[in-house]
Amino acid sequence: MEWLTRTAADQGRAIGSGELDPVELAEAYLDAAANHPLSPRIYARMTKDRALAEAQAAKARADAGHRLGPLDGVSISWKDLFDTAGIATEAGSALLEGRVPEQDAEVLAAATAQGLVCLGKTHMSELAFSGLGLNPITATSPNVHDPDLISGGSSSGAAASVAYGLAAAGIGSDTGGSVRIPAAWNDLVGLKTTSGRVSLKGVVPLCLRFDTVGPLTRSVEDAALLLGAFEAGKSADLKGASLSGRRFLILDTIVFDDIEDRPASAFEDAVSRLSAAGATVERMAIPEVSDAFDVTGVLYTAEAYGLWRDTIEAAPEKMFQEILERFRWGKNFSGPDYVAGWAKLHAMRERYYELTAGYDAVIMPSSPITPPEIARLESDHEYYVTRNLMALRNTRVGNLMGSASLTIPTGEPSCGFMMVTPPNSEERLLRLGAAVEQALA
Repeated sequence: MEWLTRTAADQGRAIGSGELDPVELAEAYLDAAANHPLSPRIYARMTKDRALAEAQAAKARADAGHRLGPLDGVSISWKDLFDTAGIATEAGSALLEGRVPEQDAEVLAAATAQGLVCLGKTHMSELAFSGLGLNPITATSPNVHDPDLISGGSSSGAAASVAYGLAAAGIGSDTGGSVRIPAAWNDLVGLKTTSGRVSLKGVVPLCLRFDTVGPLTRSVEDAALLLGAFEAGKSADLKGASLSGRRFLILDTIVFDDIEDRPASAFEDAVSRLSAAGATVERMAIPEVSDAFDVTGVLYTAEAYGLWRDTIEAAPEKMFQEILERFRWGKNFSGPDYVAGWAKLHAMRERYYELTAGYDAVIMPSSPITPPEIARLESDHEYYVTRNLMALRNTRVGNLMGSASLTIPTGEPSCGFMMVTPPNSEERLLRLGAAVEQALA
């Protein structure tokens, strides 16, 4: 079925016009997932009965001319840390095996109320604590360019479900890059929302002050429509988006250190195309960004270990060793260390926004590296650690600065172009993204 690889927005328009039947669409996705050889590495479990019931309700509304929104009847996947009523939600961990919530996560309930169809739950890094997506406990999702390469994490299956044509969009979470890394490595659009903007109620946590919800999609328009669905409100107006007169700042601090050739050249080519489309691009070093990385360890690992310590230490043998070690690093910090770290980060954020206030967005390569080989990550501890930190480095700028952030494909496989804007500026960011998407098409 040709519709399986069309954008969610295109599918929604076709459902509205009567050209596409949402039941046939859901059945086609379910059949594709059931028959795809890599599906067991992408979906942790399908929600067939729910999907068909929701699709049938969407069809009835479409037939009656009473659709709930522009994506009513479109089928999407959900990362396996969003609670689904009566369906296991295990966050990629044997520690949560058999965990069955009684209610949907608030964001899933909101999307369902807008008519979106839940196809199933996708694999992820264990407890969302890795940017790579390697998970020997449940499954390691494949990269769309080569199934022997890593998909990116922690929303690994979310990206693969879209890239392999097994969902119109995937919903993930982003704490340090977990939407944007797999989106970039699978040539998708990935939106990191501002912390606190989208409800985390019913979402298995990692670091509550950094956790965010975001979509992985085929287009910026899809990302805008899904954010609107999460909030049961209007989506960003993308009509007439242009780069003429826009000012972009290349962050010339840390994000280019040890960058691989392909992401570097793809980024420079993208910058040239932005300039050709009428944008002004400047560079600036911002030392506060590098300084912010000095408090990353305490802020992430102390909170993550604090949230999960009792569960982990009750059965540490059930965990992937690399993830277990990363959680346990949080034992090295005290309460005063954590409070001091946040005080320092708030001061760095204030200075960062003073320096970048005159620009429409700060830009950088989405990742300084391309997807590593799964086999080497499984066998080489040092390689796993260094690749994980490198994968997360550029995306984490947006998390540390409390920003909204968007990655867009450059046209070079697995190389994304990333924009960062101030908190709660998603509508502005998505409008810029639509213009950048046109320039990079």
